[in-house]
Amino acid sequence: MEALFAVTLGLLTASGVYLLLRARTFAVVLGLTLLSYAVNLFLFAMGRLSGDVAVLGQGGSPADPLPQALVLTAIVIGFAMTAFVVVLALRGVANLGNDHVDGRAQQERAP
Repeated sequence: MEALFAVTLGLLTASGVYLLLRARTFAVVLGLTLLSYAVNLFLFAMGRLSGDVAVLGQGGSPADPLPQALVLTAIVIGFAMTAFVVVLALRGVANLGNDHVDGRAQQERAP
């Protein structure tokens, strides 16, 4: 299970960084979203993956609620920030006529 988490974290991070390096606004927004998912999964994994953790009130040592609370808070904040950045990107497309990061359309390559 830990290997699956590690591979998923690596793929999410690599995909997020690749999309961040693109020159289009919506690819950058998607890359930031993927990176936030990777961070959320990392925080969740810090709560130690184990299937034998006791539920509250059933004895044993209960699961640590802090990583779960951090991930829940990060999901809510990430959703709000993603909505804001998408609206900001749509406004930039409406004003500039393209979705290039620096506001200039890519120049056509000479044959």
